[in-house]
Parts: sequence; structure tokens; C-alpha cells
Amino acid sequence: MRPCFVKIPAAVAAFLLIVLLSSCIKDRQETGAGLRPGDKLPEFSASFSDGTTVNVPKDLAGKVSCIVLFNTSCPDCREELPVIQELHDLCPEVSILLVSREEEASTIEEFWREAGLSMPYSAQKDRKIYNLFATSLIPRTYIADKSGTIRYVHTDNPVPSLDTLLEEARGEQ
Repeated sequence: MRPCFVKIPAAVAAFLLIVLLSSCIKDRQETGAGLRPGDKLPEFSASFSDGTTVNVPKDLAGKVSCIVLFNTSCPDCREELPVIQELHDLCPEVSILLVSREEEASTIEEFWREAGLSMPYSAQKDRKIYNLFATSLIPRTYIADKSGTIRYVHTDNPVPSLDTLLEEARGEQ
């Protein structure tokens, strides 16, 4: 008796291999932190679209902060960013830092115009700042208390609601 093998055309096999490899490889990297509630915010400096530069955690001392790591090509980020804009509008006392992961300013500007967003953002062409926080998944939202201790971490499962973010931010004040 001969073994039965299914022959897959080479083009189909190559396509399936490319799809399989490209689905997660770009997002998952072995370098990076895995910050959790109770950890301190990492040290970094970022320039923002409004011309300011923020040195974390020094410039956030004594303030509740919300740090959002995003990329505008991410559907969940596109869902969350308008919610963050509402948080920004309702809680001006909360320092909100929006930091992109591997994205040019021109791409972010285009999305900001389309979505009617007005918050400043820091366009990062690499993962240097992102890797201080995580190894995979965007969006990532970190709520830290006035001492710079992370109290809440959200990813895309589920994207946090405005009510959740308001409760967490106001609870740290």
C-alpha cells in the first residue's frame, strides 16, 4: 500500500507560509519589558507634535498620567484614540502621553485630521520607547499614579471604555 500525500501547488504553499509568518512576527519581539501594575514608569524622553519635550517620570511627578502606545494602522488603536481624546477633554489634570510605535508623523497627522483629534503625540519611527513597556500588542494604555507607579494596564482585549479610564484616572487623584 502506498502512502497517501496531498500535493499542494508550490505557489499556494509559499503564500500560506508567508501569511503564517507575517501575521505575528512583526509584532512579537523577544526584547522589551513586561510592565505590570505596581511597576514604576520607565525613564525616557519624547518630543511631541506641539513642540514640547517630556522627560518621564520626572515631568510627571505629582500628576496622574495616562501613556498610550499606538499605531494608526491598528484597528483597535483607531477605536481607542477617540476615547483617549474624550479623556483628554474631560480630565485636563491628567497628563496624557500618546507615543506611536514605528510610525511616521505624516501618517499620524493624516489620521488625526480624519478622526478630529487634537492631542499632541510623539511619532516614533522605531520601538525604542515601546520596548521599555512591552514586547507585543497595541494599543497599550498605562494609568500611573502621582508617584509614577503603574496602577492599570490595558491592551486590546478589551479596549478600555471611557467610563473605565475616567474611573481609574480619577481614582488615582
